[in-house]
Amino acid sequence: MGKEMKPKKPFRRNGKPAPQTKAKTISDVRPSEEVRLNRYLAQAGVASRRAADDIILDGRVWVNGAVVDALGTRIKPNDQVFVDGKLVSPGRLDYILLNKPGDTITTVSDERGRKTVLDLLELSEEERAGLYPVGRLDRHTQGLLLITNDGDLAHHLMHPKYGVTKVYRVVTDKVIPDEHLSLLLSGITLDDGIARADKVAAAEPYDGTSIAVSIHEGRNHIVRRMFAALGYEDIKLERVSYGPLNLKGVRRG
Repeated sequence: MGKEMKPKKPFRRNGKPAPQTKAKTISDVRPSEEVRLNRYLAQAGVASRRAADDIILDGRVWVNGAVVDALGTRIKPNDQVFVDGKLVSPGRLDYILLNKPGDTITTVSDERGRKTVLDLLELSEEERAGLYPVGRLDRHTQGLLLITNDGDLAHHLMHPKYGVTKVYRVVTDKVIPDEHLSLLLSGITLDDGIARADKVAAAEPYDGTSIAVSIHEGRNHIVRRMFAALGYEDIKLERVSYGPLNLKGVRRG
């Protein structure tokens, strides 16, 4: 099984410590020079940079009274930017670290009336504006979830090129044999390609049915699907760390 994993400490990748995220202040994000439009929208809490590109291409962004739908457009300090008719600008950046309970939807709102992660925060409509969860957890997966209006940070955490590591505690319905641990590391064939864990190790308390899995991929439900492909039907998942973030001192809910 290897050495016991301590999820509260970031993994090392290539022998180097995982980078720490520096908190931003308002002065850091208000543009003092030209910035790309998608970055401006991310800093304003509208969406991540990738999602902001789609908003721009859809013609939903106006700058100084004219529609701007060209990617790469740069915004000057005194430009006025509107999205769907609403003036937006970088302001205070908020960061909420939630220990998500089960039976909760990782979304801003739900048309079927199910409880969402933002419902747990009991914020006013004004306080909720611009906040969104970073890195989806399915309805029944528990654990670490960052909710923020910092589009730049969301982009860094979610974009595949940064390879940010996530650690999950996995509890299964039967003892996990060594050959399954080897398959998790060497690769399991899913319907959207090969999936591999970066590291597996014993999780406390260990009884043969619980391990910690480190992975940097971001495909939907990837850990749950890997175990399902190995024949496990009852899987409990908890994300215990995401990059440098961990759940130390954060109670469930």
